[in-house]
Amino acid sequence: MDRQQEFVLRTVEERDIRFIRLWFTDVLGILKSVAVAPAELESAFAEGIGFDGSAIEGLTRVYEADMLAKPDPSTFQVLPWRGERHGTARMFCDIQTPDGEPSLADSRYVLKRALSRASDKGFTFYTHPEVEFYLFENPADPDKPLVPVDTAGYFDHVSRGTAHDFRRAAITMLESMGISVEFSHHEAGPGQNEIDLRYADALTTADNIMTFRTVVKEVALEQGVYASFMPKPMADHPGSGMHTHLSLFEGDRNAFHEPGAPMSLSVTGRRFIAGLLHHAAEITAITNQYVNSYKRLWGGAEAPSYISWGHNNRSALVRVPMYKPGKGNSSRVEYRAVDSATNPYLAFAVMLAAGLKGIEEGYELPDGAEDDVWELTDAERRALGIESLPSSLDQAIAIMEKSELVAETLGEHVFDFVLRNKRQEWDGYRAQVTPYELKRYLSVL
Repeated sequence: MDRQQEFVLRTVEERDIRFIRLWFTDVLGILKSVAVAPAELESAFAEGIGFDGSAIEGLTRVYEADMLAKPDPSTFQVLPWRGERHGTARMFCDIQTPDGEPSLADSRYVLKRALSRASDKGFTFYTHPEVEFYLFENPADPDKPLVPVDTAGYFDHVSRGTAHDFRRAAITMLESMGISVEFSHHEAGPGQNEIDLRYADALTTADNIMTFRTVVKEVALEQGVYASFMPKPMADHPGSGMHTHLSLFEGDRNAFHEPGAPMSLSVTGRRFIAGLLHHAAEITAITNQYVNSYKRLWGGAEAPSYISWGHNNRSALVRVPMYKPGKGNSSRVEYRAVDSATNPYLAFAVMLAAGLKGIEEGYELPDGAEDDVWELTDAERRALGIESLPSSLDQAIAIMEKSELVAETLGEHVFDFVLRNKRQEWDGYRAQVTPYELKRYLSVL
């Protein structure tokens, strides 16, 4: 038994932890949980906890259903919303086959495999997400209009407002679990908020995002409101994105930083951006996985629809934030398409793969966009060589289906499941008769 496992067992005993929740994520990014008693922990560390994988979205086929959840002791944290006495803790799990091999359908393993490829090239991948979400007065009831908790706007300070108190409670809870928060503020939409997590290695960040979503929903329930990470819950207000800052390090050196270069951006950084741009359309079905995601991407309000990059250009898909003099390690790129409902393990894996491909193949970075890309005409965008992101989930999966990069990064099992699942989602959406159609056509046709 290693030291981390011993620490977990000792902490469970000292703090009177009665339940340990073992967390893992299905292929769609939905958190799954099974609770074990303290007496079962040693066995869970040694052998894993068996479960029916065929009942989990995308995990396995019926005829190979038996799977093992193996807890990662480095992710142990006490859940603060479960109380101090007789508390509950959680650990993230790696999913294994009965013979102890990593499951090829485990989202966490997909990211680990991508990080291992980066490590073989001498790189460590860091990410820093800006997570947006809405707070509503009423629970999620599709038959009732949504009522945001306030009518505030971007950076508004609402004294004693619900969102103000909410962010304070959520951040306190996150930090009690060892998850550092960098910024928080009210976003542009009514009831819309943003909380930015401090940068960390990509696996830790993905785990933190899954914890973040759970914490936000728990705090909302405690305060009698409802939190949603839906990409575009209201047609007339901005969608919720998860702009993600990316950087590669070689040891302690930021591989994206080069003093004296334009924007202090190294050749490695430029080629990484070129890779993101080149493969952007292919990875969009992963970074924006729902029908509703495309209502955000094509709904304006600074959501990127076109494949371009720029320095401090918030209409571009990839932005190079302003470099802070004397802080070379802060050099990074920001990918702005990702939404808050993505599976972070898969999204980070495909973004990393796209960037690394640009480095490996020596992709040339096109000229940056200086204008608001939304304001350009189609002819002007064509003249500049600016193409568009997919405009629907249907288009996104058709492009992804032909992508060797995404197939290789996800592995055959996950790749095939995502395509199959998203086709079903599109077919179900396409078959709906919407309120828009009834309102527009029923009385006149």
